[in-house]
Amino acid sequence: MYRKILLSMAVTVPIFAGIHGLTLPKALEILDEKNIEIKVSKYEEAMKSYDEAAVDGMNYGSATITLQALRSNDAGNVFGFKLQSREAKFRDFGFKDFLGGIANALTFANSNGGFGTLANMMSNPALQQSMLDIAPNDLNYPDARNHFLTKFSYQIPIYTGGKISEYKNITHKLYEMSRLDTRKLRNEKIFQVKKAFSDISLVEKYIYNLRKIRKNMLRLKDTIIEMKKEGYTKETDVMEIEARVAQVDSMLNQAKLNRDLAYQFLSFLLDTDVDSIRTGRLKAKMPRVTDKDIERLSIDILKAKKGLEITEHAIEAQKAAFKPMVGAFGEYGSADDHLWNDFARKDFYTVGMQIQWNIFNGGSDKARLERARVENLKVARQVELAKKGIALQVKKLKTAIRSLEYDIASEKKQLRLARAVYKTYEEKYKVGLASITDVLIKQSIELQVLLKFLQVANKHNEKVYELEKILDLGGRS
Repeated sequence: MYRKILLSMAVTVPIFAGIHGLTLPKALEILDEKNIEIKVSKYEEAMKSYDEAAVDGMNYGSATITLQALRSNDAGNVFGFKLQSREAKFRDFGFKDFLGGIANALTFANSNGGFGTLANMMSNPALQQSMLDIAPNDLNYPDARNHFLTKFSYQIPIYTGGKISEYKNITHKLYEMSRLDTRKLRNEKIFQVKKAFSDISLVEKYIYNLRKIRKNMLRLKDTIIEMKKEGYTKETDVMEIEARVAQVDSMLNQAKLNRDLAYQFLSFLLDTDVDSIRTGRLKAKMPRVTDKDIERLSIDILKAKKGLEITEHAIEAQKAAFKPMVGAFGEYGSADDHLWNDFARKDFYTVGMQIQWNIFNGGSDKARLERARVENLKVARQVELAKKGIALQVKKLKTAIRSLEYDIASEKKQLRLARAVYKTYEEKYKVGLASITDVLIKQSIELQVLLKFLQVANKHNEKVYELEKILDLGGRS
């Protein structure tokens, strides 16, 4: 029974285990594949590309098929149905009632003098008015009729003053800006992944040194206990070293919790459980960047330039309001009181063309054009501001990185000195030339210098990764 349980655990545990020994290049691959925010941004890209395709489709016009099924006893509708179906007859105009009046007049004329009598009757204004006032029953009160209309329509713009092409250019630039947004987001996520790797590497270094210090303190504790047996040390020395070991244990536990938190954040970024990483160099290398690289690589500057191009296309789109609009259309269809009955015999077509040119609208178009020009000037100034702002930001980061590199070198020397001093005082204590308090003070100084060194290194790496993020270098270096 126990063997089965152990075997089951051995089979299932690897399924839920995270990645071990993850390298930074592999982490960046996983980031591109699985990070949810990057995926959402790519969906935004896809939507922008469809916006461009929708505008481009306007150049090819629109074709529609319409099928109407109607039934009505409305006099106007029924007459129109018959006329559209090419079935209109004189009866539908009310000629039945009119011919009845003519027949009565002929009968009366034949009985009272023939054609001359008829001519006199028809020239009689009263009789004429009476006949014209006859209400045609077939026209006014038709029977209800079905009507099935099938129609194919096609409309196409021939000339729009460049409006469609300019809107297409604008939507294309918006699509390109969405791709830049994705790159900027990706750079931010790369920055976070690299910083997480740096944080984990530094906290691992911290844990390693804490364990080393703890080991040295336990060795010193054993020495103190042996010396106490010989009467060379006091009970308080043992208590002091035990208290300091407890303090180091607390620091070690806090460091492990910080490491676990960093792993959780890294797992969140990659949407993948990560158990351990392969630590790299403690100090990140600053990329070489020239002034030309700043304008060429900065995502914010590239986005500002795209925005300027969009305003230029917007100006041209507004100019289209002062040009004629030309379009063409065509229709083909058939109608009958039965669906698709005698389609070819009763078919019809209509083709046409329209030119529309707005010659006056109170100056609204002129105002919109001037606004577009002012917007272009504003964005042009923003591009200049973006260039200067990013250049200044890069210079500040490079200066900060160089300053921190000097600080790292200084802290390294301070750390070596603190360790050497601690070793010296440890030996002095063993021969009675220093108290345990002196030793622990020097050991506390070593810990402070170690922590400061790691903090400076972490700050240095963060500045390097920030510089890479600004210049779109994070995924390439």
